[in-house]
Amino acid sequence: MPVTFGRALAPAPAMWTADEIAQLCYEHYHVRLPKQGKPEPNREWTLLAAVVKIQFTADQACGISDKAIQVTKEVVSMGTGTKCIGQSKMRKSGDILNDSHAEVIARRGFLRYLLHQLQLAATLEKDSIFIPGTHKGLWKLRPALSFVFFSSHTPCGDASIIPMLEFEEQPCCPVTISSSAGASGDLEALEDKGDCDDTDSPVAKKMRLETPSYLVMNGTAHCDKQERHPVTPEVSNWNLTVQGLATVKTTMPRDITVLDIHRTGAKCVPGEARDPGKPGAAYHQVGLLRVKPGRGDRTCSMSCSDKMARWNVLGCQGALLMHFLEEPIYLSALVIGKCPYSQEAMQRALTGRCQNVSALPKGFRVQELTTQQSDLLFEQSRCAVQANRLDGPGRLVPCGAAISWSAVPEHPLDVTANGFPQGTTKKGIGSLQARSRISKVELFRSFLKLLSSIAEDMQPDSLRGQKLDTYQEYKEAASTYQEAWSTLRKQAFGFWIKNPPDYHQFK
Repeated sequence: MPVTFGRALAPAPAMWTADEIAQLCYEHYHVRLPKQGKPEPNREWTLLAAVVKIQFTADQACGISDKAIQVTKEVVSMGTGTKCIGQSKMRKSGDILNDSHAEVIARRGFLRYLLHQLQLAATLEKDSIFIPGTHKGLWKLRPALSFVFFSSHTPCGDASIIPMLEFEEQPCCPVTISSSAGASGDLEALEDKGDCDDTDSPVAKKMRLETPSYLVMNGTAHCDKQERHPVTPEVSNWNLTVQGLATVKTTMPRDITVLDIHRTGAKCVPGEARDPGKPGAAYHQVGLLRVKPGRGDRTCSMSCSDKMARWNVLGCQGALLMHFLEEPIYLSALVIGKCPYSQEAMQRALTGRCQNVSALPKGFRVQELTTQQSDLLFEQSRCAVQANRLDGPGRLVPCGAAISWSAVPEHPLDVTANGFPQGTTKKGIGSLQARSRISKVELFRSFLKLLSSIAEDMQPDSLRGQKLDTYQEYKEAASTYQEAWSTLRKQAFGFWIKNPPDYHQFK
C-alpha cells in the first residue's frame, strides 16, 4: 500500500530520505513477495531492486508553499536476482530472460506497470499516471510525479569499481603476477583464486542484524570479482591508478591510504583492451563497457552500470513504449542500500560517461540523476547472510531464482529460474506456460494488446497505417528513440554488444 509522509516545506530532495526509500522497499519485499524464489536461509543470498513512485499533491505541483508537504511513496515494481544465461542458451523466440539481475528484473516489471497504466489512459477506465500529450496518440506523465530507483547494492560493472581504504578488508585475495604469466597475466585463471566467502573475517563477525529482521544497519565490505581490459581514448581521463584513487573525491577521511579496489565480475566487452590486472588498486581500468560473466559460457548481457547509464539518456521505457509517449520516462533519483559505495564512481559510471553526448532528438537528454546511499542493509544481501550464518556448513551461494513483482491487477508475481518460470521442464519449454510475464515476447504481446485497444485514427503517427509485423519492426519504427540510441552509441558506447537481428524476429 502507498505510504504517506507529512513534512514541513523543503526543497524537492528533502521530500524523502534514502533510508525512507530503502525501508519502504525492504518492507515491501518482506510482506508482499512470496517465500518461493527467496534465498534459502543461511545458505543463499540475493540482490534487490525496485522502482518507487513519488507523488506530490496538486498544490505542490502548482507551487503553493503555505501547507505541509504531503508526499506519497509507492513501490510499483520490484525485482530480485543475480544470474544471467550464457550466449548458447539464448532463444530466438523471445521467451527466455537473458538477464535476471535484480536491477533488470525491476526495470522489466516497471515496463509491465507502464503498459498497464497506458492501457488505463487509453481506455479511460480509471485514473492513470498518464495524461494526454500535445500530439494525437501520445501521452505524458502527470505533473508532480517522479520515479526513484532503489538497489540494495551498487550496480555491477563500472559503478562497483571503487576505492578500498586501508581500514577495510580486501575484497579478494591480492593478485600477484607470476613470471610465467608475464606482464599482463592470465587473468582468466587469476581471478578465480580469490575466495570471498570468509565468514571468519573480523568485519563479517562485527555485522549483526538489528530488529526488525528486514532492516539492517551498518553494512560491511562486499566481495566481488572481475576480469579486465584498458580504456579507450574517450574515457582515458577515468584511468584508475593508485595515485588517482588517493585523490578520488569521495567522503574518505584525509590521509587514508587506498590499498585496493572493490572489484566487479563484469568483463570488458570485445573490442576494448583488457584490464591490467595488476595487484591492488591498479587491478581495473574504469569507464569501460562490460558484460556480465558466465560460467564457461560468455553472456551477451551488458553490466547493470552500462544499462542504467543508457536508461539515463534514452529513458526506462524502451523503444516500444516510446511509440505512445511524448517524452522518455527518466528516473529522478537512485538510492543504494548499505554496501561499499563511492559517489565519484556512481557519477562516473551512470552519468559521467555520457555527459558530453549532444545532438539528441527532441525530448531526450542526459538526465541529471541524483544518487544517494541508505544506512540500511538488505537482510538477504551477501554480507548480511554471511554475518549471520554462524559458521554454518557449506559455501554461501547466490540464489538461483529471480522474483518480479509489478503493481498490476493480474498476476503481479513472476518467479523464474534459468530464464523460465520456476518449475519449467525441458519438455515444457516453448509452451505458453513456460514464458515469464516479463520476457520480451510477453511484453510485446501486452504492447500489441494495448495497440489493438486504440482506434486507428487515435493511434500515434509512428504506428498509424504502418504494416508492421515482428518485434524488431515495431522497435525500429520508434524512429526518435532509434535516433537517440544511434547518437549515444556513436558518441559514448561504441562497443555496446547488440544481439543479432534474428533474435528479434518473433511475432
